[in-house]
Amino acid sequence: MLTDSLPMTATSSFETRHPHLPRAIVPLPIERRVGPGRDERADRNQAFQPHHCAAADPVDSTVEISPSDIVKRRTAIWPGMTAEIVQATRLDRIESRFCATVHLLAVYERGARHDGSTFIEGLPKSTLRDFRRKLIFVPAGHEYRDWQEPRVLTRVAYFCFDPAGLAISPELGFADMSFAPRLFFEDSGLWDTALKLTTLIESAGSDHRLYVEALGIVLAHELVRLNAGMPCVEPRVRGGLAAWQQRAVVAYIEDHLAEPISLATLAQLARLSSFYFCRAFKQSFGTPPHRYHTSRRIERAKTLLAKPAPSVTDIGFTVGFSQTSSFTAAFRKATGMTPTAYHRSLS
Repeated sequence: MLTDSLPMTATSSFETRHPHLPRAIVPLPIERRVGPGRDERADRNQAFQPHHCAAADPVDSTVEISPSDIVKRRTAIWPGMTAEIVQATRLDRIESRFCATVHLLAVYERGARHDGSTFIEGLPKSTLRDFRRKLIFVPAGHEYRDWQEPRVLTRVAYFCFDPAGLAISPELGFADMSFAPRLFFEDSGLWDTALKLTTLIESAGSDHRLYVEALGIVLAHELVRLNAGMPCVEPRVRGGLAAWQQRAVVAYIEDHLAEPISLATLAQLARLSSFYFCRAFKQSFGTPPHRYHTSRRIERAKTLLAKPAPSVTDIGFTVGFSQTSSFTAAFRKATGMTPTAYHRSLS
């Protein structure tokens, strides 16, 4: 499919078939899908018509982007993996599509849109507007489609994993593992490893080949860990909460999810002043306490909305919102959808 990349060999990790181009720069021409003079709404509908995954050489499986001249692409290939850094060059409508026999991890360093939607087979469609520092995972054989009218120049790294070709211990079971699709999620273990990989790839040298391959295997291990539902093991940030403080605070929030929780109460649990607690909490969880509390309410609401014939008003009250309007606004801000639309998308 539409690639100009290398055969997957251990000795050609950062080479290209174009000796006149810089290393790791590979043009990937893709047929333009939107012709001049056509109705944009018709084009939008056509872009989301379902199609079947075609069997392809895993190394040639890349994300199709239309129009192709709207992005710059930098590619690196090593045994069992392909990595590609994609940078948009102008703020025009853009469409992306992927369906292959390999797994795809998308890491958005920058991304925000005025309009658009993202779909992964097996999950509800998302119209989330701001997806910077978000991740997407598309298991092999699943369809992925996206269109957007960007608000900023999108920058994303795509990592493709060949389940059968990755040099990883058979005991891990990566080749035969059934992975779940994930749309716009966060995971610090995946994020940090992916960021190291993109930095090395952009150095455009072959001196780091072994390190790149090792990080690719670490990234695969992180996917297995995430798929198994295991938390990311991280060192405590200097100045953050200790492990026992995190456990106490999280347990209290979960037990009192629908209730107003004061900063002073949480700080007392951690045996800190409110000022130091707020700083330490954000360092440990990456978000202030009140936003964490709200995000947990939304996650609980998602679970309740998955049940038959839910009452949006009752669910809002159950998770602690006093008004349906405030619940709907908070849910839409977090997911890009209203609670009713989210429930319908699950049917």
